Amino acid sequence: MTKYFARLDEFNTVIKVTIVRDEDAPDEATGIAYLTNVTGTDSWKQGDKTGTIRKNGVGVGYTYNAALDAFIEPSPYSSWILNETTCKWEAPIAKPASHINSIPALSVDDWNEDTLSWVIPD
Repeated sequence: MTKYFARLDEFNTVIKVTIVRDEDAPDEATGIAYLTNVTGTDSWKQGDKTGTIRKNGVGVGYTYNAALDAFIEPSPYSSWILNETTCKWEAPIAKPASHINSIPALSVDDWNEDTLSWVIPD
C-alpha cells in the first residue's frame, strides 16, 4: 500500500505530490521524517486522491489551509466563495435546479464570470 504526501512551498501551495510506501510512512509524522531525510525539506503534509484525508484530494496547485486542516483546490473563478465546512468553492449565485427536459445539469463551465450568472446550455 502507498500514501500520498504533498510538498508545500512558502505559501502552502502544493508544488509536488509524492507517493511513499507504507513501510516508510506508517503514519504522517514518520512519512514527513522519511521525506525530510530523502529531500532535505520538511514542508510535507499527508493527503490522498479521494479526499478522505484533509477534506479534498490533493494535487499540484492546491493550497493547504492549516486553520481548516484541508487541501483546497484552486478557485475556478475569482467571484466564487470557499465553503469552510466542505472546503469546496461555490458560486455566489445558487446553481439552478436541474429538471428532466427543462434545465440540463450544469457544470462549473456553465458559469459566466462577466455577468456572475449561470448560463443554461441549449
